[in-house]
Amino acid sequence: MPNTASIQHPTWLTTGDFTESSEPFQLFTSWFEDAKRSEPSNPNAMALATVDRDGLPNVRMVLLKGVDADGFVFYSNNESQKGGELVSNPQAALAFYWKSLDRQVRVRGSVMPVSEAEADAYFASRPRGAQLGAWASKQSSALESRFAFEKAVAVMTAKFGVSAVPRPPYWVGYRVVPLAIEFWHERPLRLHDRIQFKRDTPHGGWTKTRLYP
Repeated sequence: MPNTASIQHPTWLTTGDFTESSEPFQLFTSWFEDAKRSEPSNPNAMALATVDRDGLPNVRMVLLKGVDADGFVFYSNNESQKGGELVSNPQAALAFYWKSLDRQVRVRGSVMPVSEAEADAYFASRPRGAQLGAWASKQSSALESRFAFEKAVAVMTAKFGVSAVPRPPYWVGYRVVPLAIEFWHERPLRLHDRIQFKRDTPHGGWTKTRLYP
C-alpha cells in the first residue's frame, strides 16, 4: 500500500488561498482551468436543476458552453422538458463537481436566452452530425424505436446534402445569471472550506460569507 502521507499534489492544486478571493467569476475561471487539466472527461459537465409547473424539481447533466461576467451558458431544445420548465419558471440552479480536485461550485439565479447571433455562432461551431441530430430529435418526446431516430437523422442528412446546416428555431441558448455562487473545497477531517458570494440584483455587487461546512 502506498504511503498516502507522502503523496504530493501538483502545485496548481495548492497554490494560493481561494478564500481570499473577492470576485466569484475570476475564481470560477481559475478553478475551471484547473479542472480542464485534471478531470479525465467533460470538465464542463454540470447538473442543471429546474422546477415544473407543479413545483416538482428536475435535475439533469448538461454541458457548460460559455462563462463570463454575465453568467453561465448552455444550449438545448426549447421544446424539451427543461425548455418548458424554463419558460414557466425562468430560474435554475447549477452544480459542478470535480472529483479529481475535491471541489464543488453551486450556482443559483435567473435564466435568460442568449442572443440569436450568439446561438447561431455556437451552433455553426458544432460537428455536422450534432447539427443534424438537433434537427432530427424531438427532444423529450416519446420515441418508438432507435431505428426511428436514425431514420430521422438520415432524412435530415439527405435534406441538407452538402449545404450548411442552419440552426433550428427551437435550438436555443440559455444564460444562468447568478445571484449566488458557492465554492466548496474538501479539507482533511471534513473541515472543509465553503465560501458563498451573493448579490441582490443580477448586476449588483457581491457580498462574501464564509459558511460552516
